[in-house]
Amino acid sequence: MGAEERDTGRDRARANGASALRRGAPDRPRVRLDQPRAPRRTFLPEYDPEAFGRLSEKIARFLGTGRFIVWMTVTIILWVIWNTTVPSALRFDRYPFIFLTLALSLQASYAAPLILLAQNRQDDRDRVTHEQDRKQNERSIADTEYLTREIAALRLGLGEVATRDWIRSELEDLQRDLELRQPADAQSDERDR
Repeated sequence: MGAEERDTGRDRARANGASALRRGAPDRPRVRLDQPRAPRRTFLPEYDPEAFGRLSEKIARFLGTGRFIVWMTVTIILWVIWNTTVPSALRFDRYPFIFLTLALSLQASYAAPLILLAQNRQDDRDRVTHEQDRKQNERSIADTEYLTREIAALRLGLGEVATRDWIRSELEDLQRDLELRQPADAQSDERDR
């Protein structure tokens, strides 16, 4: 395909309304945005971060129990007793207990990051819970303000409504006025006659 043919093809595509032309590399297939990319091959192992996080939380919970401390203490005591009292041929860790030190430091080097991971997950959960509580509080405050405005509007409306006690007091006032006028009306009637 020559340069002239490419130029005429582009001109025809532009004339037909094609706006998404691949510039520079007409041989490459067009990238489709409506389809997911093919998975990339990687040499790194894949793992589920949630499963790993749950496992780290279980380990961190176990490391924080009295049961772990008791089992760790019993293991160390048995280790020391075994390597100091049994015959030399059966001892696997002599007096400075270098292998025990190595095992404990290995356990500590794995325990610390697992505990930190569990704490980070707990912080994330706490942050989400705090955000939900904050939104719930905002909704409660908005509801309370709305109800306060509604109660104030009802009070204003009730201030203009005639209540039973007000009507009763008005009728009593009218009755008193009529009673006061009756003797005066009777006297004026007598005068008119």
